[in-house]
Amino acid sequence: MNQLIVIAFDHFNDARGAMKTLRALEHQRRIRFEDTAIVERDPNGTAHVTNEVSGTTETAAVAGAIIGGLITFAFPPAGIAIGAAVGAVVGMSIGNGVSSDFVDEVKKTLRPGRSALFLVVKQSEADSLMAVLRPYSGDLIQTTLDTDGADALRQALE
Repeated sequence: MNQLIVIAFDHFNDARGAMKTLRALEHQRRIRFEDTAIVERDPNGTAHVTNEVSGTTETAAVAGAIIGGLITFAFPPAGIAIGAAVGAVVGMSIGNGVSSDFVDEVKKTLRPGRSALFLVVKQSEADSLMAVLRPYSGDLIQTTLDTDGADALRQALE
């Protein structure tokens, strides 16, 4: 089951730094993400959101491309449009990524000079995730981790 973890970091560059290290763990196959997003509110108050390609988006794109290719072969003019529409429907029906409404809510409440990291984790080694987050300080905004996991994450962020 996917786990949602949302952390507000005390410093502007912390979410980006943590995500860079988490991506290195992903390449080592020690963690897998369904979706990620970063919100940064610079010192003058302007918010920036970075959404990364999620597993849901990738799945929908592949499904759309396959269906579009088959339809294009049978009905060339309509294939591309139908394939794109089917890909969008598949993406919406899967819907396991970070909610854009929730990202917007956090973006509005994040104080200037802070950043937030949204993770939808498919699979991870808990110790690896905690080790990556330990150098940073911040607040756990929301999680679907069990009580022990959430407490360990809060302690890592102190």
